[in-house]
Amino acid sequence: MSTKPMRSYAISDLPWTDVAAHLKHDRRLIVPVGACDQSGPHLPVGAGTCVAEALARDLSLEFGVLRAPTFHYGVNLPGEEAYAGTAALRAKTLHRALNELLAVWASQGFCEFIAITANAHVPHAEAIATLRAMDARVRVVEALSVDLGALLEGSTRQEHAGEALTSLLLHLRPDAVLMDRVQEPTVDPRKVGKFSIGRLRRIPPATRGILGDAALASAEKGRLIYEHILQKIRLKVFIAPPPDEDDE
Repeated sequence: MSTKPMRSYAISDLPWTDVAAHLKHDRRLIVPVGACDQSGPHLPVGAGTCVAEALARDLSLEFGVLRAPTFHYGVNLPGEEAYAGTAALRAKTLHRALNELLAVWASQGFCEFIAITANAHVPHAEAIATLRAMDARVRVVEALSVDLGALLEGSTRQEHAGEALTSLLLHLRPDAVLMDRVQEPTVDPRKVGKFSIGRLRRIPPATRGILGDAALASAEKGRLIYEHILQKIRLKVFIAPPPDEDDE
């Protein structure tokens, strides 16, 4: 006799008994990790969190995998504390907090964690990439590190709240995007080019928190970008995941 799909795979929506029952046949857990960081005057604070949550929700439903509540804080770019509403953790604090959560879930029987984030800032990404859990596999997906060059019109170098993220939000949360606030880039591209990917010293104040050309964004472009990222994660993590090093 076939069983009906669960009404929700978000553990925050389920009684503990349903979580325990699901663990008997699938011991994976998707863990979306956000960040409370500014994304220019046209996107909500923590726009990357919206992307991580959407990916986690869609993959959870598609593959029938339980999903943890979103961890809403991460490691922000230097100087972002000057932007109202932002809040950040130190890399070691983020790493420790997530490790403690994974340890509890692993003790309950979860044996594979898929952490999904959309924040390419290197200290943030490294804090998640080095997560470990006893007797469990940890896979980490940094959504914005996927090569999007074929889908973007502007520069594919380091951007923040630019064409890619703005397009994603126009697709996922169009009601939250204020395109009338987007201005033409005011900073010399050569100056922006000095920043190595993920290692920005500080976003120049003249940019109003944006690196890249958000004016090039569109909802259709966002749909294509989102589907491209989703397919990359499907193939890498859920359909044909690589073996653990110990298995090679």
